[in-house]
Parts: sequence; structure tokens; C-alpha cells
Amino acid sequence: MLVWVNGAFGSGKTTLVEELRSRWPEALVFDPETVGYVLRAIVEVPTGDFQDLRLWRRQVAAMAVGLVEEYRRPVLVPMTLVDPAYVGEIFGRLADAGVEVRHFFLTVPPDVLAQRIDGRVFTPDDPASDERIRAWCKARIPACLAAADGLPPGTVFLDGELAPPELAGLVLARVPAAARP
Repeated sequence: MLVWVNGAFGSGKTTLVEELRSRWPEALVFDPETVGYVLRAIVEVPTGDFQDLRLWRRQVAAMAVGLVEEYRRPVLVPMTLVDPAYVGEIFGRLADAGVEVRHFFLTVPPDVLAQRIDGRVFTPDDPASDERIRAWCKARIPACLAAADGLPPGTVFLDGELAPPELAGLVLARVPAAARP
């Protein structure tokens, strides 16, 4: 089983996954951004977004399938994924491999997202880089929010302004009893 926690940048995906992990110690955490960082070190990313690399999408799906098959443990995935074609491609590969996916999307108002992004430090030793990353994340807020209408059937929308323990309880309540902690 794979639990994909989706939402705009700043919606609380990583925080929720950390809370889930504390309650579900056997779960593995897989952050697809690491695949993007590896690819970015090897190849050029013309658009600046590694999700646009077909290889990133294939590798994310393959890694998720591999983690589920090899370790037979639940996998928690905190990742913004809103392009309908990319969602379909990755989730389709997971379905083809027989991996059950529970998909959650954290909804947060745009002003709160911008505030959260402004409060984050991405590269402590490089304030200019930090500002570029913040601007990149904030520029994607409208597309992330608009994409919510095109997410796959079965997506569970959660209020990302709720406290992480409450959100974790809501997620775990929607996970099959056999997989729950």
C-alpha cells in the first residue's frame, strides 16, 4: 500500500508524513524529490521542473513499486503532483503493478500557502537561492490549486490547516484496517 500526500507547496505534506510516520513506524517514507535531485545532477532539466522529465516519472513509479514489493511495508509519499498527465502516468504504473494507492490532497488557502513558503528556509547558506526557490514555489500556487478539480477519482481532500495529529488521524481512518498501525 502506498499513501500519496499531495498538495501545493507549503500545504503541509512533509509535516503530515512525519506525523504519520511517528504513528506508523513500519511505514517507509519515499520523497520523489530525491529522484529529481539525482537526475538534476546528471542531466539538464530544460523547464526547471524535474517532473517534466519522463525519466523522473518512470523512476518515481519504479522506486515506489520496488519499495512496496521488496519490503512489503506501507510507503508514505509526500509530493506535489498536479499535472493530470503526470498523475495518470505515475498512478497508472502503480496500478499496473498492483500497488494500492490512497491519494490525499491537502487544501490550504493561497495566502496561507504564501505565508508558509515565506517562513521556510531551503538553503540556509544561500539567501539568494532561498528567495529564488520561494518565488518558484509561490508562482505554482495557482496551478496547484486549480489542478485539484482534475485529480483522480477517490482522491480524499483534507483541510491542510488542521493540526498534523488531526490530519494523521483522518488519513489513518481511510487506510484499510489490515495496513493500519
